[in-house]
Amino acid sequence: MIRHDDRIRIDVRVAPDELRRQLREDVRRGLTEQPKRLAAKWHYDEAGSRLFDEITRQPEYYPTGREREILTARVDEIAELSRAETLIELGSGTGEKTRLLLTALARAGGLRRFVPFDVSEEVLRESAVAILEAYPGIEICGIVGDFEHHLDGLPLAGRALAAFLGGTIGNLRRPERSRLLAALADSLGEGDLVLLGADLVKPRERLEAAYNDAGGVSSRFTLNLLAVLNRELGADFNPSRVRHHAVWDEAEECMDIGVVSLSAQRVTIADLGIAVEFAEGEKLHTEISAKFRAEGLTAELTAAGFDPVRFWTDAAGEFSLSLWSAG
Repeated sequence: MIRHDDRIRIDVRVAPDELRRQLREDVRRGLTEQPKRLAAKWHYDEAGSRLFDEITRQPEYYPTGREREILTARVDEIAELSRAETLIELGSGTGEKTRLLLTALARAGGLRRFVPFDVSEEVLRESAVAILEAYPGIEICGIVGDFEHHLDGLPLAGRALAAFLGGTIGNLRRPERSRLLAALADSLGEGDLVLLGADLVKPRERLEAAYNDAGGVSSRFTLNLLAVLNRELGADFNPSRVRHHAVWDEAEECMDIGVVSLSAQRVTIADLGIAVEFAEGEKLHTEISAKFRAEGLTAELTAAGFDPVRFWTDAAGEFSLSLWSAG
C-alpha cells in the first residue's frame, strides 16, 4: 500500500462552519428577493453528487460524452502543447477524463503534481487517494475551497495546466464568470494554460431534452436541493407541492432550471426564523447552464487576460474544448 500521508497534502481553505454560514446567507438573501434564486453549488451534497453522476449517464444528456469524445482525440496534443508539470482540476474527479489527462501528461514525461480543487473535503480526499494509487509517482496537493473565492496561491510546480471541464463554467452568470476567469488568470504564471469545456448553443429541443430526461433523474437532482435545505436549515419544503422546471431562455442563451410551486404555499426556514411565500406557478431558480458561441467565449477569455491557443468541437459540433494561455 502507498503511504498516503507523505504524498498527499490538503489545504483546507473553507471549513464546514464557513460553508454553513455561506449557505445561511445565500438562502436568506435568495429566498427573500425577486425572482427567488439559489446558487447551483448547494445541489452537491453526497446524494446530489450521486444523482448528477447518474444524470451524465442518461441517453438524453450529451455533454459528458461529447466532451469525452474531444478529449480522447486531442489529449496527446493537449499534453504536447502544455508541457505541464502541474495539472490543476477545478472540481476534483477520479473519472475517465481526469485520468486521460494525467496519463497523457505522464506519458509526455513532465507531470510532477496534481492539484484537485473541490468544496467537499471528503470528496477531495477520496479522489486524492484513488489518483495516487493509479499514479504513484506524482505529488498531490489538494485544495478544499470554493473556486469562486479561493484561487489565490495555487501550488504550482513548473508549467501548469488548469482543467475546468464538464461545462461547469456555464453554471455561473456572466459577472461571476468574469470574476472567476480574472482570478484564475492572476493565479497562473505566464504561459500556463487553461483547458475549458463549454457547451454550445443548439436547438431548444435538444437542450430541453437533456435537462428533462425521461428517467426523471434531473428532476430528482433538482428536488434534492430542497432536501438539503430541509436537513441543514430546518426548512419544511414539501416536494410533492413543486415540480422540476428546466426551459431554454432564448434571450440569455442558457437553460433556466429550478422548481415551480404547484399551489400558493408558505415555507418556513426554522434556522433562519423566516417564512417564505410562494405564489402558484412561482419559480425558485436553482441553476443555470449557459451555452456559448465561439466568438462569445473568445471575448470573455481575452477580457480576463487569456490568449487563444486551440478550439475544438466534437464531430456533431455540440460541445467545445478550448485551450487558453495566461498572458
